[in-house]
Amino acid sequence: MTHFTTPDLYDEYSDQLQVASAGLLHFGKVTTFTGQAITIQCPNDNSKVGELLKSNGDGKVLVVDANNAQQFAFLGDNLAKFAIENNWQGVIVNGCVRDVEILEQMSLAIMARGCVPRKTQKQSLGEQVRAVSFLDVTIHNGDWIYGDRNGLLVSKSQLIELE
Repeated sequence: MTHFTTPDLYDEYSDQLQVASAGLLHFGKVTTFTGQAITIQCPNDNSKVGELLKSNGDGKVLVVDANNAQQFAFLGDNLAKFAIENNWQGVIVNGCVRDVEILEQMSLAIMARGCVPRKTQKQSLGEQVRAVSFLDVTIHNGDWIYGDRNGLLVSKSQLIELE
């Protein structure tokens, strides 16, 4: 993958970028990642997360708007395994994850607001949507995501060529 830092991208392309406010933490082994967003909303149910991570995610980042829910985890080690098997570049959760001691050893970029041990109730809720908004950014399906330990950037167009 091409090497970049979000501060350098911001300095060069600030007029083309949205910058997420602080609040996302890294939980996966991979901390620098980029890909096109697939956006979903999940009201206290991660059924749609599992469904999408079991599909081809080559070059994609799953962006899960869980409305910053703190009572349920929307991603754990089992779903992260599917993400890796299906070539997802990363998962961003506006909510919580679990199995953090395992996630940190997995070769996947994972950013979330926090962690909690309780899994969601499976009710087949959730849907793929055109856009999600949190932390002062609106991420549309197909936007380009650039993340690293400094934070998260969102662009309508691809800024760097991938190797």
